[in-house]
Amino acid sequence: MTAGSRGGRDLDDLDRVFTALAHHSRRTILLVLHLRGGEMTSGEIAGRFDHSWPTITRHLGVLEQAGLVHVTLRGRERVYRLDPDPLFAVGVPWLDRFR
Repeated sequence: MTAGSRGGRDLDDLDRVFTALAHHSRRTILLVLHLRGGEMTSGEIAGRFDHSWPTITRHLGVLEQAGLVHVTLRGRERVYRLDPDPLFAVGVPWLDRFR
């Protein structure tokens, strides 16, 4: 299987999503976004944690890289919107292998 093959891309997607889920704070961010209607500003998200701003920014970047959140600018604010589709797209088929 080559790196450009569909299987290789699938594994890359799986790695990105599972890497994003590997840290408790990122899982918490996803859960908070879900419970708050799927959309929050970066300041609202950061306000729920005792982490420094660079740490929160890094976590949000990992989630964005995995496609689990999308960011838009509204004036000077960055608004993060939850997108659970990548989670289901890679997680469910991977878990189904163990049935």
